[in-house]
Amino acid sequence: MPKLDKIPGFAPTDITDNRKQWEWETRYPSVAWKGIWFEAAYLAVSLFSAPILLFAFHNRKPQIIWALLSLPSQAAVEHYGLAWIGGMLGGTLYALKWLYHVVAHGWWNQERRLWRLFTPHISAGLAFAVIALVSSGLMRVFDTAALSKDSMIVGLAFLVGYFSDSAVAKLTEIASTIFGVAVSTEKHIPEHAKNPQGEEVSANNEVTDNQIQDGGGH
Repeated sequence: MPKLDKIPGFAPTDITDNRKQWEWETRYPSVAWKGIWFEAAYLAVSLFSAPILLFAFHNRKPQIIWALLSLPSQAAVEHYGLAWIGGMLGGTLYALKWLYHVVAHGWWNQERRLWRLFTPHISAGLAFAVIALVSSGLMRVFDTAALSKDSMIVGLAFLVGYFSDSAVAKLTEIASTIFGVAVSTEKHIPEHAKNPQGEEVSANNEVTDNQIQDGGGH
């Protein structure tokens, strides 16, 4: 079976999907299609609910719920709510794009289901965190005044959601700057090292404090 990165034109240019001309029948059994359609329906609901939620937060609807909040609270809920939904939209589109590609090329499997189900929500959380960091001035990507526009919040949150791996890398840089880089104190010994008594000690039998704390070896 060819590797995914070896398929030429994986995204827009390859229309064959490793098929011969006139080969149109599905390669998946019915039980697989049940799982595929479940994931597709889940992501479709997430996709179509995003603009509805964006409209509701932007216009502060329904009023009966927003009336329970003070004006400062309404502004904060709208600000970060738009960030959350914008990130969810970006993550949903990314998961949908990946879903139809892997189905077409025969790479769909059940083990990736959790990834596709949680990607929109992980992206939403990351977008929320990035907008919070930018708004606080801790993450100086944009002028904090630019986030006074709803369109800027949604746009930035969407980018964070769609490119979540890049966002995580940036957050890692910030965390390393603030908290410093943890340096492991774990000690490794050669495979046939000797102890002070001259006896051979196997590295495979050595368990350090760090490994115990981490739940085991590498």
